Amino acid sequence: MKLQAIIEQDETGYYVAEVPALPGCVSQGKTAAEAKANIKEAIIGWLAVMNEKAKSRHAQLVEVMV
Repeated sequence: MKLQAIIEQDETGYYVAEVPALPGCVSQGKTAAEAKANIKEAIIGWLAVMNEKAKSRHAQLVEVMV
């Protein structure tokens, strides 16, 4: 899976990464490389949580390709 992440340096010098396609999926790091590695972990966690939420809602889970 490929997702786009935005990485920006904040006023304190940390790099903040977010994935616009995944609301609330945000991480940070002292360097851009660290922020990139951290956002990968955040994406995995975000997907796992949302998958569990979908299962607990008795909702139908479908795959959609775009």
